[in-house]
Amino acid sequence: MGKKLFVLGAGNICGWSLRTVSKLTDKSLFEKITIGDINVEGANKLKDELKDPRIDVVKVDIVNDEAGAIEKIKGYDLVMDGTKISLNGISTRVILKAGCDGINLNGIGAEYQYSDGFKEIGKIMVPGFGMTPGMTDAMVQAGSKLLDKIDTVRISHCAYRPIAYSPSIFETTSMEYDPEDPGRMVYEDGEYKHVPPFARERLIPSPAPYGVTPQYIIPHAETRTAKQWLCKIGKEPRLIEVRGTWPQKNMRLIKALYEWGIMQNDTFICDGKEMKIMDVLGQYLYQKEVGHVTDFYGYCLYIQMLGERNGKKYEEVYYHTHPTSDGSVPGWEGLNAYIRNVGTPMGAGAILIAQGKSHGTGCVVPEEAFDCEDVFRICEETGIKVHHTEREIPDYNY
Repeated sequence: MGKKLFVLGAGNICGWSLRTVSKLTDKSLFEKITIGDINVEGANKLKDELKDPRIDVVKVDIVNDEAGAIEKIKGYDLVMDGTKISLNGISTRVILKAGCDGINLNGIGAEYQYSDGFKEIGKIMVPGFGMTPGMTDAMVQAGSKLLDKIDTVRISHCAYRPIAYSPSIFETTSMEYDPEDPGRMVYEDGEYKHVPPFARERLIPSPAPYGVTPQYIIPHAETRTAKQWLCKIGKEPRLIEVRGTWPQKNMRLIKALYEWGIMQNDTFICDGKEMKIMDVLGQYLYQKEVGHVTDFYGYCLYIQMLGERNGKKYEEVYYHTHPTSDGSVPGWEGLNAYIRNVGTPMGAGAILIAQGKSHGTGCVVPEEAFDCEDVFRICEETGIKVHHTEREIPDYNY
């Protein structure tokens, strides 16, 4: 008998996680799939599009009716959580109280407070298994297998998507360049060091169509989880840096907002009403076409690891490619090229959990949750291909 999957959220990205599961599995793995969302109309639209008889829809509101959400999820084996970053503390608690395994996209950190609870019921929760974090962590695991000692881990990505095609995407934009975000840090020489927005610019070489892009330190979970995993296997690095960039037009806007102090999202009065400036800007961009378009779409990871094997120094590089967004490959046109990249790894993770191919209980860091080869194999079936290069180097200082 197959398992029962509950999909929490029917948005663009989680919708593609579900498409991955629907396409690559049958009743022998998942006999029932339920989409739970406050937006029932959107959930039914996704259901109708997929034409998968295993799928049904229920209304769920984890913010205003947490107890009701828990009751609706009880009895399912696994929850694939596509809720936005600011709700992941609530959604993880709901998954735990419903007694399910879980996996989500963001992994921002609120999930780990519930780790002991998941351990007590023998369940796994994987916080953050999209592209970044998620696929990046699988690449770190792959690189760690090739090196006896690790000096440097540099995780970089280009996320080419519009600045505000959804409210949750603009929320992510605002959070990553919030000047006060304590999570924007590097791990260096045995300690975490907080850095400001736009710190440590580095030119990152990425395959076409992205090219060489300037990237900056961002507050992503890999800074913590990669350190935790590498220390656990006895390969603590000297340096971990996580960088990212969006389309350069987006980056110029964000940098200007930061330099003018607008990213602090202060409260102000307009026509007698109290408002927050970034909230207003986000709504403007979401309602206008300019917030929904960009020149081209997609995602590119670039992971560089420097270390030693058999007394020699090596550079291990992992990156990935996917079909172009120009419409030449059906299903990858436009925004699909971005959301397929982000959503597919969570679908892959859900499949692996259901197959019994995950590791551990409690909140398990993405580097440890799955075998990287399994993740790469499933993603390649969907058009996302991981590449690896290696070269011997004279030293680490370049």
